Amino acid sequence: MKRMRYALTFLMLTALATVLATAQGPAGGQAPTTPPMSSDQANAAKARRIVEQGIQALGGQAYLTWRTQTSEGRSYELTKKRDVVEIFNGDKGNEVTYRGVRNLEDKTELQPYLRRHHYALDIVMREWLNAPGVAFFYEGQTVAAQRQTDQVTIMNAKNEAVTLNFDINSHLPVKKSFTWRDPEDRERNVEGEIYDNYRLIQEVMTPFDITRTYNGDMSAQLFLTAAAYNKDLDASMFDPQAAVGKRK
Repeated sequence: MKRMRYALTFLMLTALATVLATAQGPAGGQAPTTPPMSSDQANAAKARRIVEQGIQALGGQAYLTWRTQTSEGRSYELTKKRDVVEIFNGDKGNEVTYRGVRNLEDKTELQPYLRRHHYALDIVMREWLNAPGVAFFYEGQTVAAQRQTDQVTIMNAKNEAVTLNFDINSHLPVKKSFTWRDPEDRERNVEGEIYDNYRLIQEVMTPFDITRTYNGDMSAQLFLTAAAYNKDLDASMFDPQAAVGKRK
């Protein structure tokens, strides 16, 4: 019996010493070390850092806070339309010609514009990044638009993704692409934009040459001759009937 009590006392003292050592922490009062990031966390952190470098290259706060953007120039698109003005206001679109005003056809004319706007570079860089549930993926260096780039994919909480390519030297975005599936034929489509000829306009780096692609083929080109930010816009600019009056 004496031998058992002695053993029990020893075990209890050992357990107590272990608890005290755990409570006191590392010797010398040093704070516990932060566990290293996982490979996924490190990948996401690098992707976000590259995107933030891109924002700074575009103008930082000047880019993030502009209210309105206007531009002038020439555009070339594979279309049979001639002498046409298209006005988009929210989720509505109108075409103005010498014949008058008509609503844009939903699937072939309005939806493509709304889709491009939803995945627009400025929408992604200025709105998606701070939304809940956004994820970042670094996909390595690759050649895009004839430049060596860092490739990053950003995915929002709806699992919608945009892939961006940033020039490794200037950190400016040079290419953007996204995919979508046609609800009728379920075919997967890839739309892209290539940005070139950047110019500093009111502290914002602005691409003056933009090329759009659709499933790998060029679908449109835009060549700006002027751009401006934070100009007050007259409401009549978005009134199709007012546009009709100007064309008469």
